[in-house]
Amino acid sequence: MKSSMKDKVKGTFHEARGKVKEVAGEITDNPKLEAKGKAEKIAGKAQQKIGQVKKVLGD
Repeated sequence: MKSSMKDKVKGTFHEARGKVKEVAGEITDNPKLEAKGKAEKIAGKAQQKIGQVKKVLGD
């Protein structure tokens, strides 16, 4: 699997996992878990964008 595709897949996974953590933090009234979820979701989106850039550049 190409590096760009790996980044996209990992980014999607982290974004989904971050969303789950964020919602779990909201439900359990745990602001730390909610914040970790938001951060992981943002990191996942960034990793997906890196994969898109790599694809455009031909990696």
